[in-house]
Amino acid sequence: MEQARARDAAVRQPHASPRVPLQGGPRSAAPDPGGERPRGDAPVPVRRHSVRNQVLDALRTALVDGDLVPGRVYSAPALGERYGVSATPVREAMQQLAVEGAVEVVPNRGFRVCVRTARELAELAEVRALIEVPVMLRLARTVPAERWAALRPLAEETARAAATGDRAAYAESDRAFHHAVLALAGNRQLLAVADDLHRRSQWPMTRTPAARPGPLPDRAVLVADAAEHAALLEALIAQDLPVVQSLVREHFAGAES
Repeated sequence: MEQARARDAAVRQPHASPRVPLQGGPRSAAPDPGGERPRGDAPVPVRRHSVRNQVLDALRTALVDGDLVPGRVYSAPALGERYGVSATPVREAMQQLAVEGAVEVVPNRGFRVCVRTARELAELAEVRALIEVPVMLRLARTVPAERWAALRPLAEETARAAATGDRAAYAESDRAFHHAVLALAGNRQLLAVADDLHRRSQWPMTRTPAARPGPLPDRAVLVADAAEHAALLEALIAQDLPVVQSLVREHFAGAES
């Protein structure tokens, strides 16, 4: 108990980064199927004022990167040891991920990472398109070109993240771009629903999106997706409604984001 409190106290320090990479995390020492304690890793320090939120960010990164394997069960104590915290903030973070549909509770064992089928991903893409396409078409008619141009740095950030092949960084920048576009509608409920759907469609990321034929490398897929952001902005600036509609639908159907 004293060791757990000491670890929690050590992590309650502010950190400038909005996301903590999982250095030495599940990728380098994947837990055994069924639960279990990671092998051979030193604890990964988690440093932010809210331990629970920092653990949540770290777990979201692991989900996007595929470090937490779909179908596998992970125990809160083992993950707590991984991040150098007690099991409590891990359980709280996992409960939030269960609400978001990323994991499911396995009584007396831990949390199983949900498996996304091709059908589920297609359904998520369809719902996103049903919500966002009409909104973007309306915004294309009403938002001045300079407001769209102001979003170019966000599109450029997705391109930079894609070029590195960093899936977690790309996921964050992709959400930021879509959030900024939809925020122009001034509808907070829309943003909440769209953000939830976006997260659900991001994990676990598939290696080869079904809508893109051929075994494209991960980085090439991300780069192609990021290029669609820039193209969408140009179509919005030009108020080219058919192109806007086509790009948004293709982006949802063919991207991992």
